[in-house]
Amino acid sequence: MWFQQITISDIKYVSVSLGVSCEDLTPTNKEVFSVEGSTATLSYRLSREAAGNDYFYWYRQYPGKPPEFLIYHLSSGKVMKEEISGLSVSVSEDKTLMTLQISSAAVTDSAVYYCALKICHTHM
Repeated sequence: MWFQQITISDIKYVSVSLGVSCEDLTPTNKEVFSVEGSTATLSYRLSREAAGNDYFYWYRQYPGKPPEFLIYHLSSGKVMKEEISGLSVSVSEDKTLMTLQISSAAVTDSAVYYCALKICHTHM
C-alpha cells in the first residue's frame, strides 16, 4: 500500500486502500480518498445475501505492520465489540454491502483496510 499526502491550499487528503478480494467479498473501490476531517467510507460487496449467522470482521494494516483488529458485526449490522470512537459500520438493506465509516478521517487513518467473513454454521 502506498500513501501520498497531497496538500492543496492547506487541505489535506487521506488515502485509504482496501485489501484483497476473495470469492465472497470484494472491495467496491481499490482506494478511497477523503479530505482530512471528513468521513471516509469503505465498502465491501458480498457475492450473496448475508445470512443471519454471518460475522464480518474489519482490520486495518499499516505499512510494515501486522493487521490490527478493529470491529466486528453481524449481518444485521449489530456491533458485537465495543465500537472504536470515530468508526461505525452499516449493512445495506439487501445485506450485500458492508460499510465501514471513519468520521473525521486523519492522515493517520491512511492504511489498508480488510473485511473478513466468518460463516457460522448452526447444528441442530
